[in-house]
Amino acid sequence: MATHALPETPPRQQSARATPDVRLVGVRKTYGEVVAVARVDLEIAAGEFFTLLGPSGSGKTTTLRLIAGFEQPDAGEVRLAGVDITHRPPYARDVNTVFQDYALFPHMTVGENVGYGLRVKGVPRRERARRVAEALELVRLPNVAARKPVQLSGGQRQRIALARSLVNHPRVLLLDEPLGALDLKLRQEMQIELKRIQQDVGLTFVYVTHDQEEALTMSDRLAVFSEGRIEQLGTPAEVYERPATEFVAGFIGVSNIIERDGRRFTVRPEKIEMRDDSGRSGERGRIRDVVYVGMFTRYIVELDSGGELTVVKQNLESSSREALESRGKRVRLEWRPEHTFEIGTGGRE
Repeated sequence: MATHALPETPPRQQSARATPDVRLVGVRKTYGEVVAVARVDLEIAAGEFFTLLGPSGSGKTTTLRLIAGFEQPDAGEVRLAGVDITHRPPYARDVNTVFQDYALFPHMTVGENVGYGLRVKGVPRRERARRVAEALELVRLPNVAARKPVQLSGGQRQRIALARSLVNHPRVLLLDEPLGALDLKLRQEMQIELKRIQQDVGLTFVYVTHDQEEALTMSDRLAVFSEGRIEQLGTPAEVYERPATEFVAGFIGVSNIIERDGRRFTVRPEKIEMRDDSGRSGERGRIRDVVYVGMFTRYIVELDSGGELTVVKQNLESSSREALESRGKRVRLEWRPEHTFEIGTGGRE
């Protein structure tokens, strides 16, 4: 069975359209005196895997709920494919939501769970069975329709929740930290699987997470949220390699902040070369601490000029013993100018 048969009109084929699938215009949401979302403007193109990334309380989940219709904005507009849906209830919006807790009906079989929305809409039984089979094939669980959710693993239940949301052919799929309850290995496997499914069906995915690695792995673009505002918007490479603010630099991975002449710059730990204490160039210092993390080692270097920098080196040839014994060693640090960016402007040093 061809997995690409699920969506009736794959939005990815329409990505050249000027009208975005999701558009937020000056959206604001408060709870008493707490500003959860502060006049956010955002456009998400058809067929994008778009991630709302940020720490707890940053506004990312509230933004998703505003798109879904679970919350109403105090100001601004929510548009879907150019249509104002700001005041429509959730059931009248062409979106579906996948939650972290799966929200499967325990008394129903997997097939009944996946086909529940179709049954509510009055889709005939034969058509319903065909679409359920397609959805289960898409998530690579074609032979579990007769089982109950309790008979499945956490990863399988999450795939069933995904199939149930896709079977209705929504224009946009909203995913609210759907992998948060899974262990690390399964979560990493599901990240790859989710991206495959999104590319197969060509739907617009709007994904919420606080996990930076998850966002970098799956997203076409992402928006980094802080205190209800978007700090930076761009591709994973742009946001990681050219953080626009100190918050983004610190939240997306590990970053070093360097102050010079009243200006602040950032350089990533893996961009710094650590050499022996000879030669004239670079910053000199002493390795204060060593953290061995299997594939790589993290070195904390106290600089002679004051402050400290974090350096990351892959353990291609050195052993854990060699890495740990380098504590206290004098070193010289160098990095290329194009790997250093000024915080707040994105400009290069």
